[in-house]
This record gives sequence, structure tokens and C-alpha cells, in this order.
Amino acid sequence: MSAFMNGVPRIGASLKGEPRAPETKSVGAHEVRDAMDEFLSAFDDFKQANDERLDEIEKKLSADVVTEEKVDRINRALDRQKKTVDELALTLARPEIGGEPRLRLDPARREHKRAFDLYVRKGEAQDLRTLEAKALSAQSDPDGGYLVPVETERLIDRIVSDASPIRAIAGVRQIGAASYKKPFTVSGPASGWVGETEARAETSASALSEIEFPAMELYAMPAATSTLLDDAAINIDQWLAEEVQTAFAEQEGTAFVNGDGIRRPRGFLSYAKVTNANWSWGKLGYLATGAAGAFPTSNPADVLIDLIYSVKAGYRANARFVMNRATQSAIRKLKDTDGNYLWQPGIAAGTPPTLLNYPVTEAEDMPSIATDATAIAFGDFKRGYLIVDRLSVRVLRDPYSAKPYVLFYTTKRVGGGVQNFEALKLLKFGTA
Repeated sequence: MSAFMNGVPRIGASLKGEPRAPETKSVGAHEVRDAMDEFLSAFDDFKQANDERLDEIEKKLSADVVTEEKVDRINRALDRQKKTVDELALTLARPEIGGEPRLRLDPARREHKRAFDLYVRKGEAQDLRTLEAKALSAQSDPDGGYLVPVETERLIDRIVSDASPIRAIAGVRQIGAASYKKPFTVSGPASGWVGETEARAETSASALSEIEFPAMELYAMPAATSTLLDDAAINIDQWLAEEVQTAFAEQEGTAFVNGDGIRRPRGFLSYAKVTNANWSWGKLGYLATGAAGAFPTSNPADVLIDLIYSVKAGYRANARFVMNRATQSAIRKLKDTDGNYLWQPGIAAGTPPTLLNYPVTEAEDMPSIATDATAIAFGDFKRGYLIVDRLSVRVLRDPYSAKPYVLFYTTKRVGGGVQNFEALKLLKFGTA
């Protein structure tokens, strides 16, 4: 049965009010399937209501206010239900919080894990300090915290990657230094065709330049009660990873899109932008919609097709759209000349929707549609944008600043920036 009745959410439907949020790790696969079924049913209702709106525009050159409100209401509810599906799928994918998992660790890692667990729970740092000194770790710094076990670091990285939209699609490289430097060719060597016996002209050497991605410090400070820390059933690795997830994911999401490169990664929208016809290395090319703060009134799909083909064929195979929820809501109403909707929902929970058969990544830090806003990005983000993670996550236990709570000052070093300016293009909602 549809989650809507005459455009209004049914009493008791999951679209009524705010989306239900997963409360515990006990989310089952059937809940995800049910939520996905409701989402797909709601999308069918949305298409029906939007078809009515388009028919009214075709017949009367404008839609009734009631119809417009109905479409917008279902559209907003559809966004909420999609968020619910994503949250349930993400929760289902996480491991259970329970006893310590059976890990096949070598003795040194097992000892480090035991010492770190003792430090987090009881504040006893002697064993951890001895181990880091014994390992001659260049990053050992008791005043700045202790390195988490490798398994904990991997768990934090995995959970944050699931929640951070740009990290999930970008290229990621781990480094051990303060920055990562990458050379690139400004102009390749001379080349050409010659006959078998013709003289070969001397070729010039490649001109190389270098881009640098420094790793900046990102921190979170989760708090715990002494009761939680004393509970042996709590998996400390999982608890710490989930506590820092939101803070790390939100800060990274903002920086990877809009960061200025000062004490944070540089976002891809912070680079100089030029019309695609005037593109040069070091800048991002854009196409204009031709209408200020809107799609063109006739054949709006054409600008999206032009955006797709502004990217070279080698980057289109793994390309995707990136936009925020408000932009996605506007695009959801668009059709092609054959009456097919351009936007289509994912076929299963956890799979992204598609636009013109390319996946769509929802990043809330992207600008909304407005005059001269570059609200849509398209391209191969794995080759276009690089995230660098400096190895090691650090934790400093603070039982004094917020008594009776224990604070855990958790830091990691992250950098980022555009590594291939050919792979990404933008759509600007303006006239030029």
C-alpha cells in the first residue's frame, strides 16, 4: 500500500513527521527492506502528482497552487524517507557493540591493544608509554596523546568513510609525512610521425610541476561516564569510532567541498573557476545553464547532458553527480523529451540514485540552486580529488576538565585537494 493518500502521508506511515532514526544496532534487514519499499512507493506517488502538475502547466501555462504544494510536500517527505533508508542501511552495515571480537593479532599488536584498552578504561598509561618507547615511535608524544591500535584506526576510518560523502567517492592515500607531494606534467615531450628513413627531430624534455597536499589536524572530543568505561561488555574500539564519526564526517564534508586550505583541506569549489571553453590546468571548468538561478525553461535536461560530455571519455566511465538535497529535489521533477524521469531511485537500500544513468552523491555542503551558484559537480572524483590521511589516530584521556565525565581528545591528520583538474566539471546556474 502507498505511504500516501491523496498526496498526504497516511497516519502511521514512516514519512509522517521526521524520519525514524535507528536507535540501536538491532536494526534488521527486514526494516531496511520495509523502509526501501515505502521509499519506492512514495516515489511512485511523487511521479503521479508531478505528472498532474506538468499536465496543468501544459494546458493552462501554470499549475494550481494546491497541486504545487502537493508535489512539494511529497518531495520533502521523499527526502526524509531517503534519509531514513540511508541511516538504516548504514546502521545495519556496522558491527555490533558487544564483547571484544576474536582477533588474530601478533603478540606485539595484542599487547598494544590490551595496553590501550587499559588506558582508555582506567587511565593507566605506563604500559602504553613503555610500548611506544620500546617501538622507538617517532610519533610517540604522551602530552599529545597515544596512538590507537591499528585495528581501532582502521575501524574509525571505515565508519567515517561510510558517513562522509566525498571521502566515499574520492581517491584516498595514506602518508607517513607531514604532506604529500605529487608531480604532474605541464607539457609532454614533443612527438610526431616520421617516415622510416627520415631524420628525427630532437624531442624536448617534459616540463614538470608539483602540487602539495599538507595534512591538517582534525579533532573530536567524545565524553564517557565511568560506568560505561567500567562495563567490560562495551567494545572500546567501536564506541570510540562511533563517537568521533559525526564530528569527523561533518568537518571533513565541509572542508572537502568548500575548505580554503588554511588549517584544513582545500575543497574543490575553492579553486578558480572558468568557462569550460577557457579551461586551463589549475582551474575548474564550468558550464552555465543560461538562466539566472534556474534551469532553462525549455529542455532543461540538455544542460545536464552537455555537462556530462564536457568531461573527457576516460573520466566518464566512473563519473558521478554531486549535489545537495535541495538541488536533487528540483532535479527529481525533470523529464526527458520522451516523458521519462531523469532522476531514478537506487534499486536497493544503500545504492545511490541515478541521474541520466550516472550515480548521484548527496553532499549537503554543496550550494543550493541560486544565481551564479555552482550547485552541481560532475566527474570522476576518485581521479579528480585526493584525500591524504597521515597514519595514526591519537587519543588523550582527560578525566579532569568535565567531571564526572571523562573526555577523550581524539585527533587525526587529514589533507585534500584537486589532483586532476580535467576530471571534474561544474554546472553554474547563471547566464555566463
